[in-house]
Amino acid sequence: MASRKVPVRRTPTDREYADLLAFRTAMRRFMQWSEERAQEEGMTHLQHQLLLAVRAHDDHRGPTVGEAAEYLLMTPSGASELVDRAEAGGWVRRERSGEDARVVRLHLTDRGEERLERLTVDVLAELARVAPTLRLVLADVAGG
Repeated sequence: MASRKVPVRRTPTDREYADLLAFRTAMRRFMQWSEERAQEEGMTHLQHQLLLAVRAHDDHRGPTVGEAAEYLLMTPSGASELVDRAEAGGWVRRERSGEDARVVRLHLTDRGEERLERLTVDVLAELARVAPTLRLVLADVAGG
């Protein structure tokens, strides 16, 4: 495991405290907006994240539940329960691998693709809206 370089400790400036507050507030507002937007589509924010993980996974065969769990920062058993609920909602389906019957991969259904596309269009627009604020804060931190 690679070791992380520990920065030299120093007292943060008033500006850094203000930047951190602005950044964290903007992120929390975005996350709250995103959670509410997912609810408008009839799903939780974690189900939305699951759909995104399935769609964006870099293996065309689809992610396993374990790989989805890694994206979601949860245990495989927790991810399996989340997949159960998303499957019941008609957004994902499990498919046993033709190469190894022990492996189950996740795929979006047409309904899941449609929901994810609507959410993604809106999320990208919201990120574009808040990006100028985040850029200013990050520029301050990087230049500090």
